[in-house]
Amino acid sequence: MKEVNLTEGPIFQKLISFSLPMIAGNLLQQIYNLADTLIVGKGIGANALAAVGSAYTLMIFLTSILIGLCMGSGAFFSSDYGAGEEEKLREDVFLSFWFILAVSVVIYFIIYPGMQGILRLLRTPPELMELTRDYVAVVFVGIFFVFLYNFFSYLLRGVGNSVVPLLFLAVSSVMNIGLDIWFVMGLEMGVSGAAWATVIAQAAAGIGITVYTLAKLPLLRHGWSGFGWNSRRLKEIIVNDVATGIQQSVMNFGILMIQGLVNSFGATVMASFAAAVKIDTIAYMPTQEFGNAYSLFVSQNYGARKRDRIRKGTGVAFGASASFCAVISVLICLFAHRLMGLFVNAEETAIIAEGARYLRIEGAMYVGIGILFLWYGYFRGIRKPHISLILTVISLGTRVALSYALAPHTPLGVTAIWCSIPIGWFLADVAGLRFYRRNAAEEK
Repeated sequence: MKEVNLTEGPIFQKLISFSLPMIAGNLLQQIYNLADTLIVGKGIGANALAAVGSAYTLMIFLTSILIGLCMGSGAFFSSDYGAGEEEKLREDVFLSFWFILAVSVVIYFIIYPGMQGILRLLRTPPELMELTRDYVAVVFVGIFFVFLYNFFSYLLRGVGNSVVPLLFLAVSSVMNIGLDIWFVMGLEMGVSGAAWATVIAQAAAGIGITVYTLAKLPLLRHGWSGFGWNSRRLKEIIVNDVATGIQQSVMNFGILMIQGLVNSFGATVMASFAAAVKIDTIAYMPTQEFGNAYSLFVSQNYGARKRDRIRKGTGVAFGASASFCAVISVLICLFAHRLMGLFVNAEETAIIAEGARYLRIEGAMYVGIGILFLWYGYFRGIRKPHISLILTVISLGTRVALSYALAPHTPLGVTAIWCSIPIGWFLADVAGLRFYRRNAAEEK
């Protein structure tokens, strides 16, 4: 596959052509959990849907740690590529791989034995505890394959190849849906069947992209022999990766805290939240991946020292993202009930109504999250991931604080949780603009 150089050529066309495979790839990745939700919700019932939804939030938090680390390394990879420093890129790949692999092992040994206690902390209702535990116990096995896929995916994207990760996800997504239907509907394995389908599909994507990258990427054809542990460079990578990893995990830890609060309102609200979050995630997912593509654009041009191109690209990216979000907001508000009906049986009217209310409150404000994803991408790209972390703390801190202060103690109830989300986005957007202007002034 031909690699894309983002440091030259028309900016808008390059950003769109590079981001489209990433958007399609993330959409396919969402199909992993979307298939679980559809088949479990329709085939097993509302309690199973609530259990899988709660477990999904937990697993997103755990995998976000590794994805954040891989994302942080991706900024190094794309910057090295933009600067044309192949040997430095090879060394960064070597150091990053072993560091993130070590973190994966640590997560296994810390989290897995304490899974029961974690589910209790999340206020999982007693009647859902066994279902949730059965799902998590299996799907957690796939965390290693999540690391493999994301590490080599960000490596390929860093050197301008966003198509191959899409191809591997396409194959594994089709596999996941087929296995879901077979295990849950055919073999009647329940939520464990849905979990095993996801793990097997993740393994196919992770192992497949690893073999491909090691065989096809020219800079890795000679292996990693000759590289030692460059402690100075390793420290730079760890600091950058950890900042990005914390940013991603803080984001999802906040969501995990919200899941715990949602759980306290019972199975109906849990089920509506589980289905609505899937719709929500898919709706604004293109802006998230566009932000990641924009981040790699910034990284490559930052390595090539093309600051004017970064400024021009920033204006283009913000205009495109805001326009897309406005269109999606209108569609979500118009079709909220119908979208909920895709996941929940028609007789579950209370679940559909609550989920639609969530979508209309949050969905009307997608421009806030679209801009925030671009701020995250910009500061990652210029090697300042700590600012992305600050913006995440502002966004999620606002969301958690307002939710816990208002939902249990005022007549707003769960509506307070839904309203707090866009408020957090816009406060973080304002802070991002202030940091951007300060950085621009410092560069002059």
